[in-house]
Amino acid sequence: RSSDLDNQIHEADTTEDQSGATFDKRSLTWTALSRIAGLCNRAVFKTGQENVGISKRETAGDASESALLKCIELSCGSVRKMRDKNPKVAEIPFNSTNKYQLSIHEREDNKDGYILVMKGAPERILDRCSTILLHGQEVPLDDEQKDAFQNAYFELG
Repeated sequence: RSSDLDNQIHEADTTEDQSGATFDKRSLTWTALSRIAGLCNRAVFKTGQENVGISKRETAGDASESALLKCIELSCGSVRKMRDKNPKVAEIPFNSTNKYQLSIHEREDNKDGYILVMKGAPERILDRCSTILLHGQEVPLDDEQKDAFQNAYFELG
């Protein structure tokens, strides 16, 4: 699998030891993206598999959410801990009409604040965005960036 991160396409590292990493997983953009993938996700690992490699663990959830769960668990650590530190307070589950999923969470770094995370069909997400995170900085989303996103989306398609 590949992804577009900071206007660059990267191959996802699916190795258990993460030895094939192709980008800096400490980047602010990756941190934000991984938080979205971990929090806006209903998949969970089935119990009793602590001694099983992450990529081999059984999950409860659909295939794409299970893949995201395993990816974030491998690259960032415990998704359960992430979710425990950012409790969900509201959710719009994915459905075929909306073509997106949205959840609102308490923030671990600001107990008086909330974070809204959303994932889904790229065109549905892009239509709701006015900014984009590039190299850790939020900048206005202009037509040039929308075109670059569409090109990357079709290339990865």
